[in-house]
Amino acid sequence: MRRVSRIAVAGVATAAFAVSVSACGSSSTSSSSGDDKNLGLALAYDVGGKGDQSFNDAATAGLEKADKEFGYKSTAVEPQDGESDADKVQRLESLAKQGYNPVIGVGFAYAPAVKEAAAKYPKTTFGIVDDEQTKADNVADLVFSEEQASYLAGVAAAKATKSNVVGFVGGVDVPLIHKFEAGYKQGVADTKKGVTVKSQYLTETAAEGGFSSPDKGESAAEGQIDAGADVVYAAAGLSGQGVIKAANANKVWAIGVDSDQYKQDALKTYKDSILTSAMKNVEGAVYTLAKSVEDGKPATGVVRGDLANGGVSLSNSNPVFAGNKEMQDAVKKAEEGIKNGTIKVKTS
Repeated sequence: MRRVSRIAVAGVATAAFAVSVSACGSSSTSSSSGDDKNLGLALAYDVGGKGDQSFNDAATAGLEKADKEFGYKSTAVEPQDGESDADKVQRLESLAKQGYNPVIGVGFAYAPAVKEAAAKYPKTTFGIVDDEQTKADNVADLVFSEEQASYLAGVAAAKATKSNVVGFVGGVDVPLIHKFEAGYKQGVADTKKGVTVKSQYLTETAAEGGFSSPDKGESAAEGQIDAGADVVYAAAGLSGQGVIKAANANKVWAIGVDSDQYKQDALKTYKDSILTSAMKNVEGAVYTLAKSVEDGKPATGVVRGDLANGGVSLSNSNPVFAGNKEMQDAVKKAEEGIKNGTIKVKTS
């Protein structure tokens, strides 16, 4: 049983996600167990699980959309504390054996397990979110240019700050989260000179709770706010809820991540403190992979979401942000620069 408490799941806004995908050699949508009936797609959640108001919930929204459109009876499985790669392999293989297709590991931690399970079930399409190292004919690497949306978040933070100090809270000190930090810092620096960015990572490994501990996020944000930060951006999964809570308590701005956190019912108490969110369309990626399988042309290889195809974006739900012409103009200019290549966003 998971020890992490989670807030009830909230709705995630659906966005268009047009991507170019390649079809693998087989058009079968059956599992290698020999069953002809596809039960639907299966999600294996990352740490934080369902109800994180972020990454996993966005994947859930994609599952629900596929279920509604294709008449599936999909399933999703929670992670366990302290589980091994072997546990993940067993979970994925069990889902494939039952007849689910595609089977998606939600998070880079599933990469070794997806590679092993995909080799044993070649007729099942597997997806892995946030990893592009897993290469196989039946694997789709669902990845995003998080640094681009984070750059826009940095632009917004630089325009919003009055103290000239802003914060970044990363859940786990890994290359994926470095992309968020790098884009954010660059966006701040390119927009307003002299703004200090204070950065902190909650843990070295996911097993230590960096993505699943709101109390850790709250403590880190409190420290940055005490040091003068009046805008704090969190890329920390469930832990980001603590950052948003701290920002609200101290009447400063928070910037959400992955989903449009301003719209989420579970965070409505704090929504007036959520300036914007740097979103990545995990929902769209999950749905698109399921559709490719349903259409008999399963996607494989790297499927990347970026600003150009709507895979990442900056939310505009908070009317304070949406109605601020200076912020909107700066963000629009930066977005155009990224799309036309005049702005090259760093990933580390």
